[in-house]
Formats: sequence, C-alpha cells, structure tokens
Amino acid sequence: MDSSARPLDALRAFRDSFYQCFDRRADALFELTDALLTAGTVSSPPHLSLAAVHRRGWGSLYAALSKGRINEENLRDLLARRPLRDDSRGASPIYAVDISVWPRCDAEASPERGFYYHPSRHSAGQPIVAGWAYQFVAKLGFSRDSWVAPVDVRRVKPAQDANEVAVEQLKELLGRLPEREAVPLFVFDAGYDPVKLQRGLADHPRARIPRARIPRARIPRARILVRLHSNRSFYAAPEEVEPRPVGRPRRHGKKFALPDPETWPEPAHEHRCHTEDHGSVRVRAWTKLHPKTRRIGERYGCEKAPVVQGTVILVEVSQLPRETRKPKKLWLWFSGDDERPDLGLLWRAYVRRFDLEHAFRFLKQTLGWIAPRVRHPEQADRWTWLVLAAYAQLRLARPCVADLRLPWERPQRHRRLTPCRVLRGFAALLAAVGTPADAPKPCGRSPGRPKGRLSGRAKRYPALKKTA
Repeated sequence: MDSSARPLDALRAFRDSFYQCFDRRADALFELTDALLTAGTVSSPPHLSLAAVHRRGWGSLYAALSKGRINEENLRDLLARRPLRDDSRGASPIYAVDISVWPRCDAEASPERGFYYHPSRHSAGQPIVAGWAYQFVAKLGFSRDSWVAPVDVRRVKPAQDANEVAVEQLKELLGRLPEREAVPLFVFDAGYDPVKLQRGLADHPRARIPRARIPRARIPRARILVRLHSNRSFYAAPEEVEPRPVGRPRRHGKKFALPDPETWPEPAHEHRCHTEDHGSVRVRAWTKLHPKTRRIGERYGCEKAPVVQGTVILVEVSQLPRETRKPKKLWLWFSGDDERPDLGLLWRAYVRRFDLEHAFRFLKQTLGWIAPRVRHPEQADRWTWLVLAAYAQLRLARPCVADLRLPWERPQRHRRLTPCRVLRGFAALLAAVGTPADAPKPCGRSPGRPKGRLSGRAKRYPALKKTA
C-alpha cells in the first residue's frame, strides 16, 4: 500500500467535511478555495476565476463572497479535530493567540473599521492604519518548522475588547477539545491584559476531565503565558501583622520592579540549559506576585480592584538565531495550577509563538488574505475562513506532495516541506483527491442593470477611534 494513502484519505475527508460547512453558494465557495490552492501567489480575486479548477465566472466569485453562507461553528469543530504531527507525545497542547490587521485605509464606504497599530504601514507619520482586526487562535508544535494549525479566527470590532474576545474564543475552544488530562497552555504577546485573561478563564472548569483521577477541588483550568513590558512592577503579598482597629489592611507587600534588579529577591525556581539556536539559557521564576489594578468596576467585573497572583518569569539567552545584536531580557507572566511550573517548557513555548507570525506573512503575501477590496466586513469574514481552510489543506497535503524546488533552492526532507513548497505541488494532487463540488449549470446571459437605473453614492462610514 502506498505510504501516502492515509494522508491522502485524511485530506479527502477534510475536503468533504469542509464542503458540508457551506449553507449557501457551496460550490462557488469551494471552487474559490481550490483556486487559492492552485493559482500560486494571489494578487486579486478576479484572477482566481482564471484558474482551471474554478469552472465559474468572476461574477459568481464576488456573488459567493457577498451572498454565501458559512457555518462557522461546524468549521471551527472541523479545524479543532485536525492535530499537528507531534501531538502523539502526550505533552500539554500549546496555542498562540494574536491579532493581525487587514488595512482598509481608503475604504470610506466600508463600515466597522477601527484604528490599529501596524508595524510597516503608516498614516500621517504614525504606525496606525484604519481597517479590520482579526484575532487568530492557532495550535503550535515543537517541530523545527513554521507550520501552525489555526483553529479559530474572529473579527474584533472597534467597540470590543480584544481580551474579552480572546476569553470567549478560548472558552469555546476548551469545550471542543477531546477528553485528556493535559491542561492547554495559551501564549499571548505583549498588549494583552494578564489579569483580565486570568479572571475570565478562571470560571471555566475542565468538566471533561475524569473525576476518578483528579479530585473535584483540583480540576485544572487553562494556563496562560503572557509577555510583559519591561517597565512594569509587581508586588508580593503583604506580611502578616496584627490587625489594627481602624483602617484598611495592607494589600501590597514588597515591590518587584522589572527594570530594577535591586528589588528582585531570590527566585523560587530556576532552569538552565544550552541550545544550538539560543546558546546558554537561564530561566528564573518568582511566584505569588500580583500587579496593582487601580481601575475598578467594569474593567475587571468587580466592585473593587482584584488581587490576582501569578508567576513572573525572566528568560535570558546568550544569543539569538541568525542575529548579531545583543539579546534583551524577556519577561513573562504565567498563570496555572502547577505547584512547580515547567520553566523549560514555558520559555520554549513562547519561542514557538513566533511561528504564528510566519503564518501571518504566508497568509498575506502568498494566499492573498488582505488582497480583496471587499466593501462589507461580512465578506471579509468569509474570505478569511476560506484562506484558513486552504492553509489547513496545505498542512494535510504536506506528506503527499513532491518537492518542486527551484534550481537555486536547497532540497528539503520529505514531510518537512514549507508551506510555499507544498503550495507548488498541490495542483498535481487535486486530480487524485477530486472535488465534491458540482459542475456549474448554464443559465444564459444575465439581463444586467435595467436601463436608467443608477446605483447611487455609497454611504460613508468613518473609522471609529476606540476610547479607553
């Protein structure tokens, strides 16, 4: 039996299930996804209609984005059931959460645009653009490659808080995960509020964990790992003193300032190792620290400022991969039920978070995620789901395609191909996989717009500035 038969069957089963996720315009949306996988670098949606696998006209392409319907819940379930290759090790699953912006600076007729930070595009000299922000959740692995497994994406509206949207996404993901004892670890970049995330996920018991193995009082919850800005300060618990008859008891103890080493006590845990990419690695952890939360009420959902304890982690390396500059200190916030956190796992998990950045670049530059100039955000949502489904098919087709490398490129090991290499060979694989989409039916010529009818000027929507 061919060694690629099982991966090919998995890819075929995924495509059949993906086709069932369309509630309207299923054939046009499915063929649009196939065109994404065979057209190479995507420059614009109309050019996708010229692909051989797209048997419809360019008008049906835009009609599918405008009037099509995708069952997002079924698609999320489908993506969550497709694990990465190294999931069989029994380790704790690791997920990365981050936001990527779809710039729409000049789209005055597009509603629900907001102002967001963008590292490479500027407006009036500031790295701020108007557009739509999408929050991705992707599963990570420890293999030496740049593949991730996106399991969810959601558009963050200007009036929404990214932390609250992330909590909602992770709670839904926890309900989709199969029964297992390992508690998932969610990794966040700087900019997320660890207090909000920790409080939001604290009320989600892992009800699917077998009660016979873990007592009810020790049911583990999700763990979070958030990068911290290097200018923050934290506090230990106050020392026990005799209660005073008047006045409020102390809430904060000794100060722990990240930029001031004089305020650092002896770490509770320490880990040292040596790697090929980072050289000497030293990881220190201080437990039972909490930040000051001056703002109360609606921000944290309580009447007074909460005291949320966690572990502050400092990661120091002697070198950076393929870099000559001096590495900076990396500060992390960890929250979990671990009595002794696995520092070796935590620092490596955050390093793997950068694989999501590589995925963003591939989605934008190759699959053309931000190439369409659609007017309505609902059209952008459908296009985003199609791009994620195309990426998932590339990951499943990785063991089946041949390495069609260019003459100046180095050969890569089998089953270790990059997304771009898999994309080159996917067109030859479609003939063996087949398609569940039906052929188009002839319908004659469209009468077009009635004579004398004008579409009118589109309504203008200013980009919304979010207030703190």
